[in-house]
Amino acid sequence: MTGRDCNQHYDYEERRMRRIVWGGLLGLIVAVAFVVFLVWAILHPHGPRFVLQDVTINDFNISQPNFLSSNLQVTLSSRNPNDKIGIFYDRLDIYATYRNQEVTVARLLPSTYQGHLEATVWSPFLIGSNVPVAPYLSPALNEDLIAGMVLLNIKIDGWVRWKVGSWVSGGYHLHVNCPAFITVTGKLVGAGPAIKYQLVQRCAVDLS
Repeated sequence: MTGRDCNQHYDYEERRMRRIVWGGLLGLIVAVAFVVFLVWAILHPHGPRFVLQDVTINDFNISQPNFLSSNLQVTLSSRNPNDKIGIFYDRLDIYATYRNQEVTVARLLPSTYQGHLEATVWSPFLIGSNVPVAPYLSPALNEDLIAGMVLLNIKIDGWVRWKVGSWVSGGYHLHVNCPAFITVTGKLVGAGPAIKYQLVQRCAVDLS
C-alpha cells in the first residue's frame, strides 16, 4: 500500500468516526427530547388559578379634567393545581385598569416558587397619582356612578416556569385579568372613608 493509499484510508476512517460520533450525539439529543416530551404529555401541566379576594378603595377620583387618582389595596390568591409539577413565578407586575386604561403604577410582586397544590396570597397597594387619562373617561365614570356599578380590572403580567423533578422549563408569559365589579351609591368611589369590597372573583389566566 502506497503512502497516498494510507492517507486516503486514514481520512476515510476519520470521516467515518466523525459520522458515528455526530450520529450518536444526535440520537442522544433526540432521545432526551422525546423523554422530556413524553413526561410533559403524561403530566400535562395546568396553569395557575387566580382569585381576586377583595378590593379596598381609599381613593378613586377624577379631581381635575383628564387626571385620575387611585389608591387601592387588593388581595388575590394563586393556586398551583398540579400534583406533580411546581411553578416558579419569576416576575409579576400587577396594576389596575379602568376602561382599558392603566390607572395605577405597576407594582412588582416578589418572585416565588409554588410547590404541588400550594397556594400563595398577595395584598399589594396599587396607587396612581394624577394619572393622565383620555377625555372621555370622566363622563364615562359619571355614567357608571349613576348606574351604580364601576368595573375595574386588576391585571398581572409576568413570567412562569414549570418544574418537574429536577428539570425546569423555559419561561412562559403569564397574563391574568381579574374583573372587579364595584357597587356604588351615586358618589365618587373613595370619597370619605376607605371601602372594602369582598369579591372572591375568579380571574382569567392566559399562558403563551
